[in-house]
Amino acid sequence: MAIVLNEQDVNFKNDVAAEPGGQNIKVCFACGLCTASCPVSGVDTVYNPRRIIRMILLGMRKAVLSSSVIWLCSQCYSCQAHCPQSVDFADIIKALRYMAVREGYVHPTFVNKVKEIDTFREELRNRMVNEIMDKRSGEVTTAISELAERVLLSSKV
Repeated sequence: MAIVLNEQDVNFKNDVAAEPGGQNIKVCFACGLCTASCPVSGVDTVYNPRRIIRMILLGMRKAVLSSSVIWLCSQCYSCQAHCPQSVDFADIIKALRYMAVREGYVHPTFVNKVKEIDTFREELRNRMVNEIMDKRSGEVTTAISELAERVLLSSKV
């Protein structure tokens, strides 16, 4: 992707920095620990916190706020725990989501759908961990598959 700097929003990084949690966005020195510690980037290489920060710093407002990538973060805060510059990336993602809704890049009902997905994900994880702990031995993969099928069936009711 070619970046034409004079077509970018030079105030975007300042706007993000003005949002709660975004204060340290400009001190990122792109070490990559956020991406290396991110479980989402481990399963989806499209999701790359370092790239998102770089796009913010370059002023790529439309590309960032219109991207589905900002909705992939699971808010686990691993990135923040590993950042040597105290860049609160999970909070920056919250700010980006808020800005995307406020500026009309996504409809507010989309946020509710994402919250439903997050609730489902947490419930599924909790059930799966408890199921595995209850079985303690045996085929973990089978337990996970059976539980996922039960949860999916119960969510359709």
